[in-house]
Amino acid sequence: MPLSEDMKDIVEDMISSYDMRIQSIGAIFDTTYQLLEGLQDSFLDTKQEQERINAELRENLAKNGSLRRKDFDNMMQGILLTQEEREREVRNLLKTYLNEQKKMIHALRENLAKIKDAIAKGDIQRVKDFRGMIIEKIFAKPEERKEDLTSNLKRFQREQKALSKRLKRLLAKGDELQIKDIKLMLKEFKNKHNKERIAH
Repeated sequence: MPLSEDMKDIVEDMISSYDMRIQSIGAIFDTTYQLLEGLQDSFLDTKQEQERINAELRENLAKNGSLRRKDFDNMMQGILLTQEEREREVRNLLKTYLNEQKKMIHALRENLAKIKDAIAKGDIQRVKDFRGMIIEKIFAKPEERKEDLTSNLKRFQREQKALSKRLKRLLAKGDELQIKDIKLMLKEFKNKHNKERIAH
């Protein structure tokens, strides 16, 4: 059954809208990928800074006789493992988000082809069904994931900055640094981490 002129205009607008959405998602995908690369650089920079500070703290404590290097490494192991675990979580979230973006672009292109085919056949109901499915299943899900991803990235960056700040404060004590300072910092870190885990 041929489409009326009004219906043709509506369908053409819909197809144009989908084309723009596919291009928009493609651009978001590219931006997210660049963000991932930038984030990896940021992770690496922060990790290297923390390793440098840890090495200096270890040497300060060993020099002033407060703590052996090996004991310091054992004490700090919990923080390092926690940070590595969080980094893995964030990387997995990013990877999942990027994979979902790829799938969404593929699904949109596939459905756009099906819509064009349905239009050519004059199957209005099929066009409406595809449109409803696209809006309900494809457009809504990425927004939820994006919010979750953004929230996790911000939280992880806050944690990284807070840890670096604590380590720098300890380092600033220089020769006055004592084992009790390290123990207090570890206790604060553990408490804060547990509270954030429970709240999240």
